[in-house]
Amino acid sequence: MKLSQIKSGDQLSTRSILTWRVIQTLVWLIGAFILYSLIFKPTLGIHLFWNILIPVAPLLFVVSVGVWRNVCPMASTALFFRHIGLSKRKKLTIPQSGKLKLIAIIALFIIIPLRHAIFNLSGQATAILIIALGVVAITVSFFNEWKSAWCSGLCPVHPVENLYGLRNKIKLPNAHCNQCHKCVTPCPDSTPKNNPLSTTKTAYHRITGILTVGAFPGFVWGWFQVPDYNGITSLSELISIYQPPFIGMLVSSFIFLVLKKVLNKKTITELFAIAAVSFYYWFRIPALFGFGIYPENGMLIDLTKTIPEWTIQVIVRVLVLFFFIWLYVSKQNNNSWAIRPRYADIEK
Repeated sequence: MKLSQIKSGDQLSTRSILTWRVIQTLVWLIGAFILYSLIFKPTLGIHLFWNILIPVAPLLFVVSVGVWRNVCPMASTALFFRHIGLSKRKKLTIPQSGKLKLIAIIALFIIIPLRHAIFNLSGQATAILIIALGVVAITVSFFNEWKSAWCSGLCPVHPVENLYGLRNKIKLPNAHCNQCHKCVTPCPDSTPKNNPLSTTKTAYHRITGILTVGAFPGFVWGWFQVPDYNGITSLSELISIYQPPFIGMLVSSFIFLVLKKVLNKKTITELFAIAAVSFYYWFRIPALFGFGIYPENGMLIDLTKTIPEWTIQVIVRVLVLFFFIWLYVSKQNNNSWAIRPRYADIEK
């Protein structure tokens, strides 16, 4: 019996594929321009990447993470060889998949604090980071099937997508996978109600879930307690950029483990997702407009002489209320990030 006869999903039409390819190409070109700017016009590049793209991403993940999964330029780059049929298409085992997810969240915790000393101030360093991640993404995707090794594995952004993408309201086709080859189980794109705590197949998955849900809110809060440095000149400076976020991780992990005894997985994931994304915008939006804890750190434009500070605080509070309503109060549906395409014709 063929698997496609058991269960099948929606298939992209030729017109829909063409539309998504055009969008993916345009977004890829924007990404290429940002990379070019980071190298040759670093001030512009830093603003475009760290002060525009990255601040928008968490909100997009909350509202419709499937949009980003479809158009992410790193994903388009990583999956290029698979699209043209040159990938080795190796299937990952469940333990291997769990290891990659754990490496991804650890990489996120290592890379992000370095923004304060290196990446926030150096366009070239940020470009090197992006290129290095791109090489890794292309390499692992060349050897492994579809999104299993990078998009749903090693990508440091994937844990954030998984935490914030709890309430997908918009049904989208999967713009990369024209057939489902079950490259990773459960598929984060096509599994309704998927969250970081829902997969407990191995110790790697369980640890990743605890770090993503329990540790991440404290990490975000702690990250904003650190000023930017002009490079790392001593061991004490290196320790100082990691100490607050890591202390925050320990505190929020402890709170998570306590609450885990009295709250179900769904509720605790929602509350910690709200905390993490709210902490981010509570500090990031004021910083973008010159009202941050550390003036000029991460500033896009200085509005301190143009508008009163309370207007920014109102915006922040409205956004936090929105996250609470969207991620906790609103009715949960069974939408996945993307509609699963029909299964490939694999003999059972």
